[in-house]
Amino acid sequence: MVTNLDVDGAVDKLIELYNASCALARDVVDSGNLADYAEVRYPKISVEITSWVPVDRTEPFGYVDEAGTYSAVVSRPDLMAGYLRAQLAALCSNYDAVISVGYSDERIPPEYIRGVGPLDEVRATHSDAVPRPTLDSVHDAIVDGHWEAFHGAEKPLFHFGPQRFDLACARLEHYTGIEVDTLQKYILFTNYAMHVTEFVRFGLRELADPESRYTALRLPNGETVSDTVAFEDLDLASRYQMPRYDLITDAGDGITMINIGVGPSNAKTITDSLAVLRPEAWIMIGHCAGLDGRMRIGDLILGNAYERHDGVLDEHIRPDSPIPAVPEIQRTLEKAVQKVYGEDTELMRTGTVLSTADRNWEWKTPRDLWEWLRGSTAAAVDMESCTLAANGYRYRVPYGTLLAVSDLPLHAVPKLPAAAQAFYSNSKEAHVMCAVRAMERLAKNPARLRTRKLRRTIGEVPFR
Repeated sequence: MVTNLDVDGAVDKLIELYNASCALARDVVDSGNLADYAEVRYPKISVEITSWVPVDRTEPFGYVDEAGTYSAVVSRPDLMAGYLRAQLAALCSNYDAVISVGYSDERIPPEYIRGVGPLDEVRATHSDAVPRPTLDSVHDAIVDGHWEAFHGAEKPLFHFGPQRFDLACARLEHYTGIEVDTLQKYILFTNYAMHVTEFVRFGLRELADPESRYTALRLPNGETVSDTVAFEDLDLASRYQMPRYDLITDAGDGITMINIGVGPSNAKTITDSLAVLRPEAWIMIGHCAGLDGRMRIGDLILGNAYERHDGVLDEHIRPDSPIPAVPEIQRTLEKAVQKVYGEDTELMRTGTVLSTADRNWEWKTPRDLWEWLRGSTAAAVDMESCTLAANGYRYRVPYGTLLAVSDLPLHAVPKLPAAAQAFYSNSKEAHVMCAVRAMERLAKNPARLRTRKLRRTIGEVPFR
């Protein structure tokens, strides 16, 4: 271990060690001298807090409950360099700290290293010399505050272990079609291709503007658009389950849109992986069933509470645990709606969103619907918002929901094809632009999102 490093020196050393391991892995596999693969290891960073002092009560991260050693074994420090520098700087500004960096004992499976040659022969003839990816090292014990994760000789510095990080990055590429390097810090979720179309049109308009902060648009087919291109000349077709579109800035604080498809399971799958990259915020834009007869098709629902009937996160967060709204997101979305729609914002209301795993929930008998909703505070029903909010809370990523009412099933206005298509045609651009403008406003001052509201009483790590 190299000790007494400053923040920049520590991050540079992590990158140096990781890159050296990756280069060694490529050389070893190419040469066939697989005994040397034992030295292909993840780097480790340790921060010793030598004395504890109270910190400014407004600090959203960068604090600890007691002196001691906090450590993390990390992957892709090159990808996370800006984040690591900011987190270490915050921690070291609050306490006297000694930073050390060296190699850990955990070896890197070659499947997680780019450019390693074909592994079929290696696996067939040297199964013990080269480590395989193992799910034994993939878990959320730190995120979920398990006792053992916080009561060892060293306390956790970061939320995720290295193979949890690597597998999440691989999953993102598998589901979205793009490697993680261009993923932006502000993420929009949808389950409609029409929203993607409007987002891409917006991106092309921005790229045609020499004053725009956006520099490129990455598509799930691997194409990167950086010049003026006609929309009709783009191929937006995708064979991926959750196609992703990155509207890129030089600082990485642009906007990513992902079409996650339908259902709470998809919402959990994508956010489980996105969380390792520590995005600044994610927001769901989608459609919902309105439950109030005074609503109209096209009204907007800004979710300010979440009633979870989807079940997918119940073993991680108790169903009776409240998921709070994030005021910083709420206020920004309200202002964005005003900007897009003007001062007449009667079409928007705040309310509880109820999420269910049953797409045909409205097919219950009238009495069953009555009993189901009788004690509910819900203003709208959808399938993804509560999962996205609950996983945002769980992973400490600010979240929000802006839904458009597409049907009123309790009031004789079910979602039928002709009416739905007319509604989609009239609402899609404005809906997308509300979310885009909100993200742009947040990107101007990301510090406003560094909220203490997502920090727990116990089981917290120093990093955001």
